Amino acid sequence: MDIHQLNATEILKSHDWTFPIPIAYGPGRINEISEICQSLNINNPLIVTDKSSQDLPFISQLIDLLNKAGLSSGIFTEISPNPRDDEISVGSSYYKSGDHDAVIAIGGGSAMDGAKAICLTANNDIPLWDFEWEKEPAKISNDEPFPKLITIPTTAGTGAETEGTAMVTDTDKGMKFCICHPGLRPSITILDPELTLDLPRTLTAWTGADAMIHAIEGYCVPGFHPLCDGAALQSLSLVSENLTLAVDEPNNIKARGAMLVASCLGGIAFLKGLGLVHAISHMVGAEFDTHHGLTNAIVLPVVTRYNFPELEGKVQRISSAMNYEDTSVEAFISNLDELLDRIEIPKSLDEIGVPIDCVERISEKAMKDSAYATNPRIASLEDMNQLVYKSIKQAR
Repeated sequence: MDIHQLNATEILKSHDWTFPIPIAYGPGRINEISEICQSLNINNPLIVTDKSSQDLPFISQLIDLLNKAGLSSGIFTEISPNPRDDEISVGSSYYKSGDHDAVIAIGGGSAMDGAKAICLTANNDIPLWDFEWEKEPAKISNDEPFPKLITIPTTAGTGAETEGTAMVTDTDKGMKFCICHPGLRPSITILDPELTLDLPRTLTAWTGADAMIHAIEGYCVPGFHPLCDGAALQSLSLVSENLTLAVDEPNNIKARGAMLVASCLGGIAFLKGLGLVHAISHMVGAEFDTHHGLTNAIVLPVVTRYNFPELEGKVQRISSAMNYEDTSVEAFISNLDELLDRIEIPKSLDEIGVPIDCVERISEKAMKDSAYATNPRIASLEDMNQLVYKSIKQAR
């Protein structure tokens, strides 16, 4: 079955998938939230969302659905676009004081990251940064399990809904770090494309580009991982068919559904790792609180020009997945530039307020990011300075 047939027939149906976690996909699936909570013995969840989402209709819809089923709930909305460690501390205290027994993350990537970070610290006294990616996992006792977690993404970009990692800003260092624990994974995710219908054109473009970048960078990470690579290529196929359609036709539920699935697949793809786009973007976001997907999209052309001349075989497969006739590196870069122009991505970080005097600082921080280590080409500090400089001055 080709992708066009998939969009026309299957994308409007409900589906239950089990990989990599239980996934409830389909228009209107949020209406099953009370039954899902009851099946997981959840009686008083804490809803976690970001500041920009707190007044959107899906929040009141979620609360109403829980209330009608006789379930108590609380809500924590103090999550920034780039979640901060001090916000996580407040959220964890809020969870404890409300006697909650689970967390429901609803919103974009910041809501997902904030909720997961709260889960890591809500039932124990372990410091947040003890869960940093490169540290040995903290020991969790049986009487202090992590809260059950339900994820409900409302943007088609982050892909953070099926795994337990979170990016959080260390406010003392002005850097983003990845935190996680092998014992924390979402119990289920609800992929409901109806929740993405009200997403503005700009956010549809920015988050959609983010989904594409997750798949591109994940696929280009060295190493043999056919599960992640297969997810990446299928994600890119869906993106190529549906990203511009979702941007131009915001009420197109087929395009919205396809992009939500593409985003989920992109999140699976980057379990293998990421690259310099994210290494740079993480540190720009930590310092200047820029939108993650938008920052990624601006930086992408600079990094592809750096990486792709050494990845001709992978570029051919990516190009084929995205239905490009010419599969050369030069053609792909040109097609990518055209796509970013088409969805109105700015041409430089300068346009979103990132100053040129941060080049060396951002470069040095980016080299400490976990995504730097999995980039397919090793970058020196001089290389990083050039990449960051170009990203700020003119990325494409």
